[in-house]
Amino acid sequence: MATSKDSDLETGFDYKTPLQLFSEKKYVKICAPMVRYSNCLFRLPFRMLVRKYDCDLAFTPMIISNSFVRSIKARDSDFTTCKEDRPLIVQFAANNSQDFADAAEIVSPFADGVDLNCGCPQRWAMGEGYGACLISKPELVQDVVRQARNRVNQQHFTVSIKIRIHEDIRRTVDFCQKAEHAGASWVTVHGRTAKQRRQPVNQEAVRIIKDSVGIPVVSNGDIKQLDDCYTVYEKTHADGFMAANGLLENPAMFAGFRETPKECVKKWIDLSLSLGTSFQCFHHHLMFMLEKVMGRPERRIFNMLGSTSAVLAFLRDNYDL
Repeated sequence: MATSKDSDLETGFDYKTPLQLFSEKKYVKICAPMVRYSNCLFRLPFRMLVRKYDCDLAFTPMIISNSFVRSIKARDSDFTTCKEDRPLIVQFAANNSQDFADAAEIVSPFADGVDLNCGCPQRWAMGEGYGACLISKPELVQDVVRQARNRVNQQHFTVSIKIRIHEDIRRTVDFCQKAEHAGASWVTVHGRTAKQRRQPVNQEAVRIIKDSVGIPVVSNGDIKQLDDCYTVYEKTHADGFMAANGLLENPAMFAGFRETPKECVKKWIDLSLSLGTSFQCFHHHLMFMLEKVMGRPERRIFNMLGSTSAVLAFLRDNYDL
């Protein structure tokens, strides 16, 4: 498991824990996890970038708990952090309490909490007993939360869940209440069912869940601009807002920028080069950031570039970067 050489917590780096953020802020702005198919996204360099633009809290990409626990190679591949990468939540896919609790114990010295993915709707995940299939297994989720709570005895370390909703919102409310009673610190609600993709997020469902539990509730889905946080807050009174695609396209979104500013692209280049980011990750994020700036012919050329030097030359010649 790769961490910076000074990643211990005695470095003087000042930050607020997730629970402090929820207690002090009107709402918390959160960088979402991503699932395995895009595992080069939202890793350490990108988390460091969004933190420069008013992102309060960041998640790792979703990590498969059993391989993480059993393989040092998987740990080194899947989880890299540093002392400034805080507050940080590590999200795991798990289908049993033992794997999740073991994984939580391993990352607890380097993170502020763990999160159980109960929302991924992809077929491969649900076929392994991960993701959205867990919203139909409340007793299992209760045990997963309880075991992780018992394993990591740290006051500020959180154990949260990220879910999708049932068609019958009463089932989702019951699910969240059971998770709360088991010790869940907070819950993120993606306001779509496992079968829904591009349908509008059910904000009424988020509001009902918020009114039914005593722990913080985060709303996920359709947050593309900072203004969306204001709008959804009025409808749900959620304690936080989580963005994925909006941040991919504009890492400065939470700071109020309508599109990715040039300075943000420059910071991404500097961070990537200084942290030894893979070319795939470096290039992929730039493709998202510059998509609305480039015309179709430029995008076609840019997407075919095969080296960091070629990308830097293209940006210098076309965008004075």
